Amino acid sequence: MTKKTSEFDSPWKKIIEHFFKEFMLFFFSQVHDSIDWTRGYEFLDKELQKLIRESITKERRVDKLVKVWLKNGETAVLYIHIEVQAQYDSEFKERMFIYHYRLYDRYGPNVVSLAILGDDRKNWLPKAYSYEKLGCGMSFHFPIVKLLDYRDKWDELDQSNNPFAIVVKAHLKSLETRKSLKERYSWKVDLYKALYQANYNKDEIRELYAFLDWVLTLPSGLEQNFDNFVYKYEEAKKVEYVTSIERRGILQRSREDVIENLDVRFNHVPETVVKKIQSIHDTSLLTKLHREAILVESIEAFEKRLKKQGKH
Repeated sequence: MTKKTSEFDSPWKKIIEHFFKEFMLFFFSQVHDSIDWTRGYEFLDKELQKLIRESITKERRVDKLVKVWLKNGETAVLYIHIEVQAQYDSEFKERMFIYHYRLYDRYGPNVVSLAILGDDRKNWLPKAYSYEKLGCGMSFHFPIVKLLDYRDKWDELDQSNNPFAIVVKAHLKSLETRKSLKERYSWKVDLYKALYQANYNKDEIRELYAFLDWVLTLPSGLEQNFDNFVYKYEEAKKVEYVTSIERRGILQRSREDVIENLDVRFNHVPETVVKKIQSIHDTSLLTKLHREAILVESIEAFEKRLKKQGKH
């Protein structure tokens, strides 16, 4: 069995929702410039779940559906797919095509499919799907962004004021430090300090911190060291953005994410499981359980693993 990488599902969803305009500007500037932002936008998550429900339970994938208005007066539906699995997926291109035509059935030719690839395979660039049989065929292509390409653009990330510059840094360092947790700790400290140096406001710092905390998970010892650093750093700056109450809020959000994933997959979460999850105060353990909630084959199997974790 291949070793599982850190789970990016929930933090990616939340960060896109909070910074959607910045997301489009950073990754898909041409599409961003075609949107009439004065008219706002609308997330269509319920519609997406109805159309491609199986994607919600698959591992290491994030899907968002957003309705926007274009400057030419037309509407468009953006299907945004983020693939963060580390291994090669031979079915990716076909899956993008299948999701696209399902959305086409509902919304017609106004669907735009976009993909973010967060894997660690430099030469894997799936951006088109086609087939042909007896003179009949079709070709489907879609824009992609390869996060790994930003390793060669680190100076640009340093100069960017877009919050997704820090998001990309955190993602890349999560991949690079899987076998060096002390180095991961150092990068988590550096990226945390960068939030203040970039002059983000209080709400932006909280959202970006939540992302850092999810993707740059640490073992309990280093996590405690990081918490102590954050406390002293904010005390010196005379602010309290992500400590005390906010820290507990992040823990509660992490618990809710685990419970929500179980509920989506199995339609019911036993009260004993809910209470056990609500009693957990270790962010690294909650991150591990979040992975389990996405990958486990049954709620009973999850209960067994939850009990096993409680013995450690």
